[in-house]
Amino acid sequence: MKQLKLAVLDMYDGVPNEGMRCIRQLIQEFSDEIGGCEVATFDVRGKQEIPAAEDYDIFLSTGGPGDPLDTGTWGTAYFALIDRIFEINDSGQGRKFLFLICHSFQMVSHHLGIGRVTRRRSTSFGTFPIHKTANGYDEPYFDLLPDPFWAVDSRDFQIISADLEQIDAIGAKVLCREKIRPHVPLERAVMAVRFSREVFGTQFHPEADAVGMLHYFQQPEKQKQIIHEHGYEKYQQMLNTLNDPDKILLTESVIIPTFLRDAYQKLS
Repeated sequence: MKQLKLAVLDMYDGVPNEGMRCIRQLIQEFSDEIGGCEVATFDVRGKQEIPAAEDYDIFLSTGGPGDPLDTGTWGTAYFALIDRIFEINDSGQGRKFLFLICHSFQMVSHHLGIGRVTRRRSTSFGTFPIHKTANGYDEPYFDLLPDPFWAVDSRDFQIISADLEQIDAIGAKVLCREKIRPHVPLERAVMAVRFSREVFGTQFHPEADAVGMLHYFQQPEKQKQIIHEHGYEKYQQMLNTLNDPDKILLTESVIIPTFLRDAYQKLS
């Protein structure tokens, strides 16, 4: 097989974040594991950089700030790339693998009409349990995860009101939903979808590196900000979850690495 080519679609629009560091680390570990791969990063929103679908084998589209429905001029080119990836896969003339994280997941879910984007009543920020659906139990990327499993979540928007008819029409599957809150009369958001054999997405952040995140949240200014915005109890709960090897550490070590290995194996 020729050298694998991987494109990172940076959706952060220049906003400082931990997501890119975590993604680069996971890709580097994967590259070392397979003996090297070619990696390029595209600033989709800030510089309107969009790769050609034909030029890369694997695409990772990141989280990012802001309203996922406010796509600007760059959105047209981004969705053209997404549509082309599905088109190539459906044609049987090649395979392109795509992983969508948070902001990207919301954009593509809306684009494909499988759910409704709404603003959350309050920001979801921290570490939370994620509950598998019946389809989630059959999902290979979740095989090594318990139910519920834990993930880092950071978002002001969400995908709800899953359109089951449209989901069936495109061959997608809802794999998990957000934490169960019997005392809250609100619909639980969709947290992961298998869009096709090659395309997978999560509304949470599976790339979150527990060790790095722990260091980040313990910085005095960040600690002060989190406690001010979310309270000391929430801050302490986040630290405890990040330290637990069966929670965030496990999720980070399973989902994206499994996706990358699966893509590599199928492309080989």
